[in-house]
Amino acid sequence: MGSSVSGTTGAMPPLEITVDPLRRKHVRAVMAIEQQVYSHPWTQSLFLSELALPASRVYLVARAGRVVVGYAGLMFAPDEAHVTTIAVDPEWQRRHVATRLMVALTREAIDRNYTAMTLEVRVSARGAQALYRRFGFVAEGARKSYYVGPPEDAVVMWVRGIDSPEHRALVDALARQAVEGAHR
Repeated sequence: MGSSVSGTTGAMPPLEITVDPLRRKHVRAVMAIEQQVYSHPWTQSLFLSELALPASRVYLVARAGRVVVGYAGLMFAPDEAHVTTIAVDPEWQRRHVATRLMVALTREAIDRNYTAMTLEVRVSARGAQALYRRFGFVAEGARKSYYVGPPEDAVVMWVRGIDSPEHRALVDALARQAVEGAHR
């Protein structure tokens, strides 16, 4: 994989952002982000068990230099690719890291010949829902009390036709915007 784009960190010079496969050596940094952004975080053993299923899972990390700033996962079911998780270090949010991760996940699904992606997102997570809508996801249902700590419903979102030329062009445009936005 290994895509790279430049990003900025406030007054610091632009750093190279890379998106690569998540490895065991990244799990400690992933857990630190997980603890910050989720009220009911996954455990280290859950991440390790997911990494042990490479035929049906893909997990990625976004790094600024050598520092893990985000991660995302995708599970492959018979008829869809399911986004299992995505998170960005709070200090790196609003810097296009999640967009880069979603671009990489979408391209991975396309490379594996999937035509649809799905995910669940908290009803209150308006920013995340906006990100997913940019990728063509639409709300198609809800799961009552899906989340715990605090309890909340989930919005079930889908995007279909990810293998179409139009959707590929959308993903390419979002990838370019993430790079351009990082230079502003």
